[in-house]
Amino acid sequence: MKDLAGKHIVLGLSGGVACYKSADLCRLLLKAGASVQVVMTQAAEQFMTPVTMQALSQRPVYGSQWDSRADNNMAHINLSREADACVIAPASADLIAKLAHGQADDLLTLLCLARPAHRVPLLLAPAMNREMWQHPATQRNVAQASADGALVLGVGCGDQACGETGDGRMLEPLEILDELIAFFQPKLLAGQQVLVTAGPTYEAIDPVRGITNLSSGKMGFAVARAAREAGATVTLVAGPVSLPTPLGVKRIDVKSALDMLAAVTAHEPQAGIFIATSAVADWRPTEASASKIKKDGSGQPPALQFVENPDILATLAQSQRGKSRALYCVGFAAESHDLLANAQAKRQRKGVPLLVGNIGPDTFGQDDNALLLIDETGTRELSRDSKLSLARKLIAEIANRIGSGAQS
Repeated sequence: MKDLAGKHIVLGLSGGVACYKSADLCRLLLKAGASVQVVMTQAAEQFMTPVTMQALSQRPVYGSQWDSRADNNMAHINLSREADACVIAPASADLIAKLAHGQADDLLTLLCLARPAHRVPLLLAPAMNREMWQHPATQRNVAQASADGALVLGVGCGDQACGETGDGRMLEPLEILDELIAFFQPKLLAGQQVLVTAGPTYEAIDPVRGITNLSSGKMGFAVARAAREAGATVTLVAGPVSLPTPLGVKRIDVKSALDMLAAVTAHEPQAGIFIATSAVADWRPTEASASKIKKDGSGQPPALQFVENPDILATLAQSQRGKSRALYCVGFAAESHDLLANAQAKRQRKGVPLLVGNIGPDTFGQDDNALLLIDETGTRELSRDSKLSLARKLIAEIANRIGSGAQS
């Protein structure tokens, strides 16, 4: 997906060993469709050569405010006026301190100060030793830079080049890319709280066996990411899947349908939108065995008794908040055949204003999907596309239906 097609990004590098990650970030920005102009401080050039960044960005690298290549000798003006965004990665403690105090003694800080702040956002990806990050002066400077309009991204936690472990690592390049993409998405759900379920559930038969399904959780995770991109506060209740948590999303891991119901019930009072993408098991064994069930030599399987699981979507949709639309409920139907008829019947049975249907075997585990939107007025098809693209379209549909206005 060319999420940054047509965007021109100034990628600034300040001094820090995390400069090696900036090479990959540059590559990812180009892959996402952006053009990239690299600006480096003298300290950054101690960790990464301008030759490398020029080769990756396919543009000459700027490093001095006295660079005479610009006809007017004002690189800090020209570069900032051409940009759609400035991303400083890594942003050292020194650079953040300069920005917080309005100092501009090199090209990168000059550019940040001279940029038209109303249309050229500044994103900072801090990178420094854990003690430097936690120092009160750094935290004051981060707060001031944020108050002045910069979007200060979080930091990672883990091993650091100095041999210590803790907060202060620069986010991974893909995380920074996702934050930049999210910044440019319209904020259709600004101020909303969204609760999403995703993935399968697992119903234990014994300690080593259970009942589940082929849901990968990819569609639900894409919906959670798209909702967060749209400005919402998102809580994701995830069944047993191995997927990375979308940046900025609160994740709650559960296993069984009863676990999922408990998590959803606990977080429903704060939510304004509930999107149930999870493939919840319809039944569970009446009682799970405490030990592994052994074969008895008869050739016959053990006699298992089942009980129906609670219907999570119907429970919320038919609650007082669901019926009044204080909680706007959206369901998903994964069918194997007769999608329209089965999905229409499911919408009526669940009592939801919007139901999203798809053919499960065609999408489980895949990165793309095709959706059928069903409400009381009829249907609308969303043709096959990446799950993230479809999730963004679905979020736009939901925002339109609940009357949320787009914010830039």
